[in-house]
Amino acid sequence: MVIHLAGESIASGRWTEAKKARIRESRVHGTRVLAHALAGLPAPPELFLCASAIGYYGHRGDEKLTEASPPGGGFLADVVKAWEEASLPAAQAGIRTVNVRFGMVLSGAGGALQKMMRPFLWGLGGRFGTGEQYMSWVAIDDLVRAVLHAMLDDRLHGPVNVVSPQPVTNLEFTHTLARVLRRPAIWVVPKPILRALWPEMADALFLASTRAFPKVLAEHGFTFCYSELENALRHVLKKHERVSEAVCG
Repeated sequence: MVIHLAGESIASGRWTEAKKARIRESRVHGTRVLAHALAGLPAPPELFLCASAIGYYGHRGDEKLTEASPPGGGFLADVVKAWEEASLPAAQAGIRTVNVRFGMVLSGAGGALQKMMRPFLWGLGGRFGTGEQYMSWVAIDDLVRAVLHAMLDDRLHGPVNVVSPQPVTNLEFTHTLARVLRRPAIWVVPKPILRALWPEMADALFLASTRAFPKVLAEHGFTFCYSELENALRHVLKKHERVSEAVCG
């Protein structure tokens, strides 16, 4: 089997034209080259598991999104669509190809959560814009388990949403994180400020609403250890005093 998770970070630095080109090429070109190479092997692998993202759906308000939903619009949606299409040569060669669409990954070791926590720790936490936009997230433990599930269950192929079955609004996320950290969350970061600081990226990452559900995983018997946000946050941040640890089988 071949597992391909490489790609330029979308959340570090401003989205200059050069940065956007790296985001796209690191995903699309690398996947295409690898897919063609695997398809041409005399003894190809049984599985090609390739990273993808729920950015595929774009900004969709409160629409319930599953793997069967069509792609959205915008830079990220276009990138993810091309990224998944780049894996097609492997699938067409008979290799079981899985595109794991990751949501925002919650980890205590870095990533988006660590960036979001900083203003909360300084007492400056608050929602982005109206806070009505949906955030689809997954605890890193469940992400690893979902990838293993996709590797071992040969019924899975094509897109697989790797997100908690309980997406939340940005306002809900803000209040939950504040409660876990025991910090206030009284501030609001207005849309114009976000857009001034991160042109284009603000609308794609901070203000876009993506309410995705893990329909394929659920249909194939996968259960989440950390489906509730507060439990997930307390687990990854090692703050268990209010919510007990989940029990995973």
